[in-house]
Amino acid sequence: MPIRSPFFNFVNMACDLTMGRTEPCKESVGGIDAIYFVDFGMLGEPTIGTDDEITDFDGTFDYYKYDVKSSATTYEEAINSSRDNGTTFFTQTVNLTLKKLTKKMHKELKLIAFGRPHVIIEDRNGNAFVAGLNRGCEVTGGSVVTGGAMGDLSGYTLTLEGQEELPANFLEEAVAGDPFAGMTNATPTAGTQTDPSGTP
Repeated sequence: MPIRSPFFNFVNMACDLTMGRTEPCKESVGGIDAIYFVDFGMLGEPTIGTDDEITDFDGTFDYYKYDVKSSATTYEEAINSSRDNGTTFFTQTVNLTLKKLTKKMHKELKLIAFGRPHVIIEDRNGNAFVAGLNRGCEVTGGSVVTGGAMGDLSGYTLTLEGQEELPANFLEEAVAGDPFAGMTNATPTAGTQTDPSGTP
């Protein structure tokens, strides 16, 4: 009887692959349309679908929308995996650039830095996904800048980072301009829109 290698004894492991992937059409674009903030812990428990997408939250929460038109606003998720330690986690980084210095935004920037909000990223392909789902996102850096030349940025830069066991989950029913479509417990709040004076 042949000797069976011990490497063939792993059956139905949680890390077994489930699919392949064909080359997609060239129809995607880069960039972010909006960032949404939710105070930490207010989302409640998510309902997770078969493809790890979030279909609902059981919390009642307000969310704050930030329209972003700068190509300097980006999202990146780094995979950190160690064979030696048997660990894998995902570092989720949001780089946010906000134009125009205002008194109201100065105050809000302080609150974002003091807290650890959940951050929802809406990209230009109609996708929305949640960074800092379980642990929130911490501000790790940023700046308040006036610029020097006439065409320089006068505004804010902010870097937020989350570390999670899983990649950022997609929101299943998200549509452009409404990542929480179909969720009755989600409420846009005052400050979501720019006031008529042009001061956010």
